[in-house]
Amino acid sequence: MNKLAKYGLSQLSPEQPVLIAGPTASGKSSLALTIAETQGGIIVNADASQIYDCWRVITACPSKDEEARAPHALYRHKAYNAPHSAGHWLRDVEPFLYGVQRPIIVGGTGLYFTALTKGLADIPATPPEVRLQGNALDLAFMLDQLDPDTVSRIEVANRARVQRAWEVQTSSGRGLAQWQDETPPPLVDPEHSFNIILDAEKEWLTPRIEQRFDLMVGGGAMDEIASMDAHYDPSLPSCRAIGVPELIKCHRGELDLQTAREEACIATRQYAKRQRTWFRSKMKKWNLIDIKEML
Repeated sequence: MNKLAKYGLSQLSPEQPVLIAGPTASGKSSLALTIAETQGGIIVNADASQIYDCWRVITACPSKDEEARAPHALYRHKAYNAPHSAGHWLRDVEPFLYGVQRPIIVGGTGLYFTALTKGLADIPATPPEVRLQGNALDLAFMLDQLDPDTVSRIEVANRARVQRAWEVQTSSGRGLAQWQDETPPPLVDPEHSFNIILDAEKEWLTPRIEQRFDLMVGGGAMDEIASMDAHYDPSLPSCRAIGVPELIKCHRGELDLQTAREEACIATRQYAKRQRTWFRSKMKKWNLIDIKEML
């Protein structure tokens, strides 16, 4: 029996690019590896936490054995303190879209997939001094400075989104909405790729999240934490990866392991909820696979 049949993918063309999104712990990497081993292709990372070279276990990057079973790209290829954005990722992923092997792009960062299939505005980088100024401002003040069109497009309760819009307007003199309206064509036409969302509800994901944490700790997560302790900076995206803040506190004696486990699992469940919300609101035309019925 074709291994892909259980996913309802037995008719998948081996020449068609595949995009696989889903919440954390939903089995995305397993499906990508099944496709690669069955039909060929290179597995390309689309997860913002898995790009950093300091984490393999904590971010559930493919193991060395899995990497030996199929080609992988864009995993652990950035230093822990390297600047990174969706724009950086698009530039990194572009060469794999036109290579000899068809890409199997897999991850949980919805913004990456949206940028890939809908385009990304070419907004200039924010100067450090503007970023620092924004860090010190109140949410309400920044929101009041934005143009109405931009306000209508962002999550006004999300400080990071509001500050980003404020930084763009302050540094460029143009509203974020105006930049978005000039978005170039996407790198991938979603009509020409096979796009999958692994659909997994909270009740099914929760025990898998807890099991993943236990496997992570048993698999060397604390060794990774110890090696990064001297470089830990909560302002860096790499240090905000799910589980890292809690395990750093555990390593430093500020939390016992059980409390760190509880807090990390709560943070993971909250992140998975945000992922599901993004996928369902911005990727409505993608193929949904109810993963719990496949295992």
